[in-house]
Amino acid sequence: MLLLDLHTVPPRERVEAFRHALTDSLVPNDIAHEEGEAGIHARMELWQVGGLDLFATRNSGFEVRRTAQHVRHHRESPVVSVSLQPLGVHRAEVAGRREVLGSHDICVFHELSPRTYGWSGDGASQALMFDMHRLGVPVETVERASLRLRASPLHGLVLQHLRGLWHDPARLEADPGAEALASATTELVRALLLSAAHAEESVEVRSTMDETLLTRVMAYARAHLADRDLTPERIAAEHAVSVRRLYTLLGGAGISLEQWLIEERLGKARRMLASARYDRLTVAAVSARCGFSSPSHFSRRFRSAHGVSPSAWRRLRGTVTSPPRG
Repeated sequence: MLLLDLHTVPPRERVEAFRHALTDSLVPNDIAHEEGEAGIHARMELWQVGGLDLFATRNSGFEVRRTAQHVRHHRESPVVSVSLQPLGVHRAEVAGRREVLGSHDICVFHELSPRTYGWSGDGASQALMFDMHRLGVPVETVERASLRLRASPLHGLVLQHLRGLWHDPARLEADPGAEALASATTELVRALLLSAAHAEESVEVRSTMDETLLTRVMAYARAHLADRDLTPERIAAEHAVSVRRLYTLLGGAGISLEQWLIEERLGKARRMLASARYDRLTVAAVSARCGFSSPSHFSRRFRSAHGVSPSAWRRLRGTVTSPPRG
């Protein structure tokens, strides 16, 4: 069932239409959009499979924040959302811990826990909504598990199961086995949450976390390129390692952190300058969105790397596929 297509909504009404479709009067949230009214886009759909709500959205960049004050106002039967991120790099924060989530992650939120969630640019989410009482897992357990789902040996199994539900949810709605499927899915998710919440910090778990550390560090840095305070100290702290270990990790992969960040930021700026979508932004605004300390610093770096100024590259858009050099 189509819940919302903002292309059919007048620009001045899109913010309220988005809020109404994403939440309801019983579930207050603060929602901030990356784009202005005319630039907001969203398509939201809902299916019901054996008593489970399957909610999918693809929309422009946004952030939804649920505070402790919001939590005090909730529906009679709160829900636990379990979502996949098929498109975009998603950001989440629960219990003061920030996470970067991609297509190989499961994201879990309990409606009675404060949290922040969103993404920049075009992104998509596929969420299952479990009635808290049907799932039968306490708030504290859900919150603890949400921070360490990959520590569970069930993570890969449940991830594949959830992906399978999204191959054709409309067909599942009408299937005579829908109720049994919903029950089986609930049991799998319950098992994952209990497993992750109580997983010991074993050698196997530490090994898994170590093996994925470089990937997680790179994904985190890419998701925070706009932050001018994206320092080695901050990156290390976010991943509970020392700065020395961070540099050792990157050095082993042949990566110079400072140079890599400059290249990533220049690449992001180049794409923005090449896109008509960002024509309304000044070069200074592009510079800020890409995390440069000042427009002049950005211009010097851009010219040094590509042989032309940012403004000249924007004017050349459509006539070349990459910036000229020298």
